[in-house]
Amino acid sequence: MRDAVDAEIAPARFGRGEEDPDLAFGVVHPLVGPVHIEGARPGDVLAVTIETIVPGPVGWTEASAFGFAGAAADIEDRLIVWRLTAGYAESAGLPGVRIPNASFPGVVATLPGPAQLAASLEREQALADAGGTVFTPDTDMAEPSSLCGEEGSKSGECLRTIPPREFGGNMDIRYLGEGVTIYLPCHVDGCGLAIGDFHYAQGDGEVSGTAIEMDADITVTTRVIENGGAMPQGPHYSGPASLLSIPSDSFYATTGFPLKRKGEVPAHIAWLASAKVAELGNLSNDVTLAAQNALIAMIDHIVAEYGYDRTQAYMIASVAVDIRIGQLVDAPNVGATAILPLDIFVSR
Repeated sequence: MRDAVDAEIAPARFGRGEEDPDLAFGVVHPLVGPVHIEGARPGDVLAVTIETIVPGPVGWTEASAFGFAGAAADIEDRLIVWRLTAGYAESAGLPGVRIPNASFPGVVATLPGPAQLAASLEREQALADAGGTVFTPDTDMAEPSSLCGEEGSKSGECLRTIPPREFGGNMDIRYLGEGVTIYLPCHVDGCGLAIGDFHYAQGDGEVSGTAIEMDADITVTTRVIENGGAMPQGPHYSGPASLLSIPSDSFYATTGFPLKRKGEVPAHIAWLASAKVAELGNLSNDVTLAAQNALIAMIDHIVAEYGYDRTQAYMIASVAVDIRIGQLVDAPNVGATAILPLDIFVSR
């Protein structure tokens, strides 16, 4: 299966892609599917077990304004290319860093039914009309072009693959590795299973907007659970607890709370145009701001402790640092933490 943007990367190049990326960006999120699952009906649940994932030889990571808190962290646009093996990834763009293999598919989904499609289109268009961050149907390079392209018969009804939804999609959950079973709702006959967007490794948060993106071969098995129950909030998954751990014997962590300088409006809530926000130095229960502050503290630490520049530190965070919630009840200061696995630094 192809990577997230159908990139073509010369296998001999494993350095900083900004100098000579040799990339040909195609359709974002090329997926395998939808695959018809014999016997599956609306109301069933499809259990998809990931049996094996075999990485391709090359991966890439990009830092850009598309990522989380990139502007606040003073990040430059950059792309690096990784050499992938069965055990670890290395890049000349991040010398002294070795990232263990923790492969998983970023996208696992079933097809929406007519009701789910209509609801998604309606609420996402309403969000766009209000000024929120959302990606509405776009015919540019959309596939299949006969349906979603400029002359397509359903060009205004093709959901973008960037956000996940109740029926799965681009969930980007790093725990969906080998041995995990993902439970997805069936809304149409045959469910319509689709998989893609493979990651060699990713930190919780995927903060730069990309993980270690790669091609991969995957083997899955499926099981239909008849009348498996509603999943109105989204898919479920189960698997070995070992997938929840960090790939290191030791770690260093930072914390963050929803604090800011007076006069500033955090980018993620600017669209709400609240007259109250700018003059506050503390926001109530804003876990996004708390996560941003934990991330910036971690970038500062990596720069000071290991000598990488801020964009390199941001990329390290995207592929290896877990941004986790500490607590959600100690108002106004909900807490987030950024956890850095120290064993990825092999030059020390």
